[in-house]
Amino acid sequence: MADFVYCLNSSTIRPVPILQKIEIAAQSGYAAIELWHDDIDAHLARGGTLKDIRKALDDQGLTVPTTIYLKGWFETTGPEHVAELDECKRRMQQAVEVGAVHVIAGPPGGMADHDLGARNYRELLEIGIAMGVKPAMEFLGFVDDINTIEDGLEIITRAGHPDGTVVLDPFHIFRGGGSAESIAKLKPQQIAIMHFNDTPAHPPRVQQHDKDRVYPGDGHLDLKRELDLLRQVGYDKWLSLELFREDLWAGDPREVARTGLEKMRAVAEG
Repeated sequence: MADFVYCLNSSTIRPVPILQKIEIAAQSGYAAIELWHDDIDAHLARGGTLKDIRKALDDQGLTVPTTIYLKGWFETTGPEHVAELDECKRRMQQAVEVGAVHVIAGPPGGMADHDLGARNYRELLEIGIAMGVKPAMEFLGFVDDINTIEDGLEIITRAGHPDGTVVLDPFHIFRGGGSAESIAKLKPQQIAIMHFNDTPAHPPRVQQHDKDRVYPGDGHLDLKRELDLLRQVGYDKWLSLELFREDLWAGDPREVARTGLEKMRAVAEG
């Protein structure tokens, strides 16, 4: 029996319309799907509704661990912050209506004011929870500052809210120069989701970006160790296949989804 719940991050089959993504995820054997707000907005622009999306999810029996993503909330103040929060609220309302548990909240690209970010994260959490969804702090390996597990943990700790969580991702752990061993510093309730992927040995770490991600098991990371660490801390929720490869986007999305699930299972259950 699997220790984790298998999920498809819909970026993996990006060009496909959102309702088709939901169908493909379910038919390929996933139990959950992460949805991007740009896909939701594209569906609405074509005359669709949030009810269409929720019905498709319910019909296919899929849960939604997260929607992706919120930006601008961390580093802003004053009128700019108010404007960014308005957009965050719009996206969080979408997350609520499609039944998401979390909404992913991304860091700024440059150096960050950690005290400000922690205060703003607590504010974002309080707003989101009142609406019915929990913002999850994501660190990104290719940004200047908030790029390791320790950074994400620092922000949620400083925020001082019991529902603070981080998003884990093997690519970002590697790209940020941190250590997967830091997973052991987390409590299971502090982990919103584990994105799942691998990275090649080349190009060098500091040159890698989203497009360089590969299927789990096709790269050089010790993913089995990362999963063992998750088990040790007591995390047993979602592993979500997240890739951003143009060659996969150009292929058969059903084959991409099936292959990804097979490779996740081979790593997690092998």
